[in-house]
Amino acid sequence: MLLAYVDESYDKTRHWIVAVVCPDSVVRPLTEALDEVVRKSARTFPDLDPFGELHGHDLFHGTDDWQALAAMPRARIGIYRQVFEAIALHEVSVIIRGVNCQLLRQRYPNPDPPHSIVLMHLLERIDEHADALHENVIVIADEVPEANAYRRNLWHFQRVATSGYRSRQLTQVIDTIHFAPSTSSRLLQSADMVAYLWYRMNARFDRDPRATKANRELWDLVSPKVVHSWIWDP
Repeated sequence: MLLAYVDESYDKTRHWIVAVVCPDSVVRPLTEALDEVVRKSARTFPDLDPFGELHGHDLFHGTDDWQALAAMPRARIGIYRQVFEAIALHEVSVIIRGVNCQLLRQRYPNPDPPHSIVLMHLLERIDEHADALHENVIVIADEVPEANAYRRNLWHFQRVATSGYRSRQLTQVIDTIHFAPSTSSRLLQSADMVAYLWYRMNARFDRDPRATKANRELWDLVSPKVVHSWIWDP
């Protein structure tokens, strides 16, 4: 059995959703490895919460659970690195989908919400990945206001098909989409960390060559785990 942990990162120009997919046997050891990253950080920096959330934006900027490190960018990058090293050491696959929101609005007068479009594309690729491994997969996603609509969509995708030029009936995604708060799942947090760095790199926020280099070095840790990455430019 596979589990796919799904989270997003976006702005007005691009909307990305990432899935971290792993066998059920990996969930506990990877959770424990990520727990240890936070505990170790709290031992080094006592003002940190030993149960704090690994959230990409907060860790990158030193806010919320990571506010104590606001003036210590190297420490924050070091923790981000430890998270990605933990991911890299475990049997996981990363699937990335996105949409160019500007082109979407230009092409269609009343398009579906970007999140809905990208989630459908992501579910197709999750299903395809699970099929290649001869496995079923359960999808667990960070909480969103549209959860009930996405559950209804998946019900249709499983019994009929998705829409679009790569229409697919989802035969390997079983049950429903389970929406959960990221605060309660280290694996959802891992998906958020991957999604945020990918978003930041593609948005090209960091103009300083040192920051660009640091981002690339972080990404190089998880890039071997990426089995699919694509953005739809309508």
